[in-house]
Amino acid sequence: MTTSDAEIDSLKERVATACRVLARLDLTREPAGHVSARIPGTERVLIKARGPGESGVRFTKPEDIVEVDMSGKMLSSIEGFIAPREVFIHTWMYRQRPEVNSVIHIHPPTIVTFTVVGKPLLPIYGAYDPGSLRLLLNGVPLFDSSVLISNDTLGEQLAQTIGDKDVVLMRGHGITSVGSSVETAGLNAIMLNEVAEMNYRAYMLGDPRPISDDDLKSFESMGRGAPRAEGAPRPAAGRPEGGAAWETYRLMVDD
Repeated sequence: MTTSDAEIDSLKERVATACRVLARLDLTREPAGHVSARIPGTERVLIKARGPGESGVRFTKPEDIVEVDMSGKMLSSIEGFIAPREVFIHTWMYRQRPEVNSVIHIHPPTIVTFTVVGKPLLPIYGAYDPGSLRLLLNGVPLFDSSVLISNDTLGEQLAQTIGDKDVVLMRGHGITSVGSSVETAGLNAIMLNEVAEMNYRAYMLGDPRPISDDDLKSFESMGRGAPRAEGAPRPAAGRPEGGAAWETYRLMVDD
């Protein structure tokens, strides 16, 4: 499978858009955080660069996206840009999970606070946001260390911690989310933050109560969204990846 230059340019734009969306929602601390995407059919990855030439996450442009191999090495020398020090977060997710096409690492303050105090994220709502509830019910593991994921050993450990889940908490650090597309990984990160924000408000008011077992079962029976199988049809023409939810976020940063 050959990926055209036009397809790579489009993927760079989608990675840049995700960076802008997550920063606009205040889900990461400038200039930290990075989004990546696997180039289809290759062992190459597009990722938000760091260095003196970069734009802040909130202002990421396609020109801020660089290409690396699965060892995290940049495949071209671009003055003012380097791969993120924590590129190993991304490369190890792709190595372990062939169905994953995008990885996001950010530092949402509310979620980081929960990892610091050790309070659990409880399933306290249902119909308010079934998608984020199902994300929580599927399981959100904790990487119980606050170090930078700056080498292969730590990258592999993080990938083993997330297992087959869509998100992983990183104690005193942030989160990593994955998805079958940039938009899916972005929505996973946003939904996890929504769970944390609502838990935080509930804890401030009193003692949060999880919804009933019967209610939980009704949402569990709805199933969780599965990645599109290889060869399955793509979304209908005119319907963006991530659906109406992501399109709303995209318009928010592109208007």
